Amino acid sequence: MMTKRNTSAWRRVTSGFTLIEVMITVAIVGILAAIALPNYSQYVERGRRKDATAVLMEAAQFAERYFTENRTYVGVNAAMPAALKTSPREGSAWYNIASSGEAVSTYTLTAAPTSAWTPTKCGSMSVNQIGVRLVTTPASPSASDISDCFNR
Repeated sequence: MMTKRNTSAWRRVTSGFTLIEVMITVAIVGILAAIALPNYSQYVERGRRKDATAVLMEAAQFAERYFTENRTYVGVNAAMPAALKTSPREGSAWYNIASSGEAVSTYTLTAAPTSAWTPTKCGSMSVNQIGVRLVTTPASPSASDISDCFNR
């Protein structure tokens, strides 16, 4: 009696993925993550910085109202509401806002990053009574650096 060979045993039934397919997928995901993570970090930093500049400008408006009522900037930091001393207003603070160099006719408001994080681009941002804006990073910022920090 002659036995018939099972020809279906020679055919492979493929179910699942081969190792090379999995490795290619992991490589693609790794490349996409390497591109996306720095962009996301820049986006988060830009959002935090934008919120800090908004609170900084509100604090400057408060200082001007204080000057209108008192004819001096001395004491503006003590009189500033708590909502204008941190950014963001709710949740964990990323920037602390304070007045320095208070005199009868001058002040400087500074938004300094908290110890919880270190921004890579702008560092502390300042504005004074005549609207001059300054940043601490880079060490000698150009006008475009300052503009990027406050407007972007």
